[in-house]
Amino acid sequence: MLISQISKVSITKNLVILALLVTSMASFAQLQTAVQVVTNSNTAAESSQKNIDRLSDQTEELLVQYRTVISEIESLTVYNQQLESVVNDQNSQIQSMNNQMTELESTNRAVVPMVIEMVDMLRQIVESDVPFRINERIKRVETLESMLNASNVTTSEKYRKVTEAYQIELDYGRSVSTYQADIDGGVKVNFLQIGRTALLYQTLDEKSSGWYNTNTNQFEPLDDRYNASIKEGIRIAAKQAAPNLVGLPILFDVAGE
Repeated sequence: MLISQISKVSITKNLVILALLVTSMASFAQLQTAVQVVTNSNTAAESSQKNIDRLSDQTEELLVQYRTVISEIESLTVYNQQLESVVNDQNSQIQSMNNQMTELESTNRAVVPMVIEMVDMLRQIVESDVPFRINERIKRVETLESMLNASNVTTSEKYRKVTEAYQIELDYGRSVSTYQADIDGGVKVNFLQIGRTALLYQTLDEKSSGWYNTNTNQFEPLDDRYNASIKEGIRIAAKQAAPNLVGLPILFDVAGE
């Protein structure tokens, strides 16, 4: 009977221990589950934080790019406005140049014939004038005549050259100069040009003098008494002597003499 009671007590004790073990195992399992849940939550939270940080970085980067694009757009807008102004100004200049070209073409049609006529008239003046520096003057006219047919010379330049030649001819009438050249027969002499009033000459040995007779259009000798005056006039024109009054002959023909 006693053994039977001990056995019942032992069984009961074992059952209690077993129940405690089962309970402990169940609690441990619940604890493990709870720990796992916390661990998973932490992992998920960490992953979410990483995603948040990544998205934040991306957002910051996009914001920087956006601001950069806005700045570039503003710069391009200002540049386009400036470029538009430049283009408009260039178009205005082109239109102005086109108008000038049209006017120039019209002017050329009027100026070119006048320039040609001026050159022809200049040749007539030189050929009919007192023949001082005749080779130089004829060559100048020939140069102008060649220039008239030159396509690489503008009309304005042709006109400038012609008026320049006329100015040179005009200055000859107010000048006194001396130069060496040949007269008829190839004799080299010193010429004394006094405007268009007189063209005198003297041989290099200063022994003979002469003048250009506009009535006969020929060089004619003068009396020896004029040698000293013509010599002095030549020296003054060559700036070898101080300016002074010189008794040069007044040359003209008297009818009947």
